[in-house]
Amino acid sequence: MSSFETTFSRTIGHEGKFQANPKDRGNWTGGKEGVGELKGTKWGLAAMTYPHLDIANITLEQAKEIYFNDWWLKLKMDCWPNVMKYQIFDAAFNHGTGRANQFLQFAARVKDDGVIGPKTITAVNMTDHNDLVLRFLAKRLRYFTEVKTWAEFSRGWSLRVAQCLEYAAEDN
Repeated sequence: MSSFETTFSRTIGHEGKFQANPKDRGNWTGGKEGVGELKGTKWGLAAMTYPHLDIANITLEQAKEIYFNDWWLKLKMDCWPNVMKYQIFDAAFNHGTGRANQFLQFAARVKDDGVIGPKTITAVNMTDHNDLVLRFLAKRLRYFTEVKTWAEFSRGWSLRVAQCLEYAAEDN
């Protein structure tokens, strides 16, 4: 069963270390390579999303509070089947909430506009959970291959999706 605590623990496993790779647009306060200040990413909190934070010095407890308030609640995590909670949350951290919502909508076969409303919630909850998670992860992996930095980060991203499949089996 994927609760906030479980989801947080899993996500931190992917997102823990501080890094400031200049080729990662998320590490820049301007959201583009070379734009703004190179502040990096730590605990999954990126300079692009949180330009006002002192990324390098953020504590795990501060990160956990942000995860809950800015991500768990805003992603409406309590609306989703257990098998999808970690999947949506992890994708949101990796790709942004709008893109994660689009993956979910694609998987539920509704208009993938990135806006979650009653139609998406109903469609998700009426879709077979196995079909939902498999389509979601297929769409996510396909998206990764379209990112210009695929050649550099593909190994890590592929391993991340493999871990997502393992968690999906646990949570289903």
